[in-house]
Amino acid sequence: MKKALTLSGSIRAGSQNRRLQMLMGRRLRAAGVEVSDLDLGDFPMPVFNEDLEPDQVPEAAGALAQKWRDADIIFIATPEYNGGLPPLLVNVITWLSRQKPSPFRNAVFGIGGVSSGKYGTIWALSHLQDSLGKMGGLVAPGLLGIGPADAAFDEKGDPVEPAINRKIETLVTDLVRISRG
Repeated sequence: MKKALTLSGSIRAGSQNRRLQMLMGRRLRAAGVEVSDLDLGDFPMPVFNEDLEPDQVPEAAGALAQKWRDADIIFIATPEYNGGLPPLLVNVITWLSRQKPSPFRNAVFGIGGVSSGKYGTIWALSHLQDSLGKMGGLVAPGLLGIGPADAAFDEKGDPVEPAINRKIETLVTDLVRISRG
């Protein structure tokens, strides 16, 4: 059975990206995948600074890197801040990029995001896709950008728009079928 991690680049209460993370976790489980929904708040890391290496690398970076190495699928939901990635996600990815062996070379990544604007985090997703690829990550095709957030989900947490549901179904299928082996 394939193993997946889901995570959100937002840890605030009521985050729409956390909602997307949980939705993708449910859909992956329905596809027969063993899923762990992570909260990045459970992996505290200081702002990255090379002066902290090698003696003060946070234990959370090593623990999270091992979880990534053990996963076949990693889904990342990210908000978009000023056309880019949120500081939390940038910091986590930076700390993980310093871990050996690389935690980016095993799993297939799926990426998506929810924003208040009509472009649905497309700029942040493009940046994330590029960054993951540069570190050896294999990102499934398609960017799952959802917006505007206030009208995106029903009371059960499912997308309102049929087109978004189709994109999610396609992404789940791709994540299950694509293999790094």
